[in-house]
Amino acid sequence: MLHIKSIPAFNDNYIWLIQNSDRRCAVVDPGDAAPVLEYLAHHELTLDAILITHHHHDHIGGVPELVRQFPSIDVVGPRNEPIPTLTHPVDDGDQLELFGEVFLVLGLSGHTAGHIGYVGDAKLFCGDVLFSAGCGRIMEGTPQQMFDALNKITALPQETEVYCAHEYTAANIAFALAVEPDNQHLQQYRDQVNRLRAQNKSTIPTNLRQEKFVNPFLRYTEPSVVKSVSNRTEQTDPLSVFTALRAWKNEF
Repeated sequence: MLHIKSIPAFNDNYIWLIQNSDRRCAVVDPGDAAPVLEYLAHHELTLDAILITHHHHDHIGGVPELVRQFPSIDVVGPRNEPIPTLTHPVDDGDQLELFGEVFLVLGLSGHTAGHIGYVGDAKLFCGDVLFSAGCGRIMEGTPQQMFDALNKITALPQETEVYCAHEYTAANIAFALAVEPDNQHLQQYRDQVNRLRAQNKSTIPTNLRQEKFVNPFLRYTEPSVVKSVSNRTEQTDPLSVFTALRAWKNEF
């Protein structure tokens, strides 16, 4: 069993550290090397690998310094994105072994053209695709690609833990409540998140079972969601509802 720790970075990023039982570890999306190096030194850990989900600077900015400090580490990331430091480019469907656990690479285009995720040991590292109560902006892809990426994620086992890369939950809930003001699961989740954030605690990981009750971007077939976007689209098919939701969130 792998142990996951969060290393906060910048204003709201999470760098995820994956550790096995003998003080070896990997990190996911190290946008800044300094907090990673500090954590490794404090806990006397050895860095074996870096996993990258996409090319945005707040996810890869720390990679060159970490490679300089640990020249032999593996740097795994999406083949179809401009990341010069990769030693192991991967695509959808590829597998990698990490501390005895097999991780499957998921192609999750939408936020960026070549965005990927990693799922293994009932844990999903999904970068900026799925957030708690929200989803990433569509910056390089299309609504269809993001829609397909989210559907690929929701097909995973419902107890899968979701490790996204930002602490956006409170803001996402505010939007979700604008979409579904009478969603009792969402109201309860808002109160839980507010308590955690008041103590400066993380709201991540979430899990897929919970997200299906609170995340409007996974609830596009719910009558309450369809009704909420009816003034933005005359179409009621899932992709049109999802696209209208994402456009609404962009303005929110």
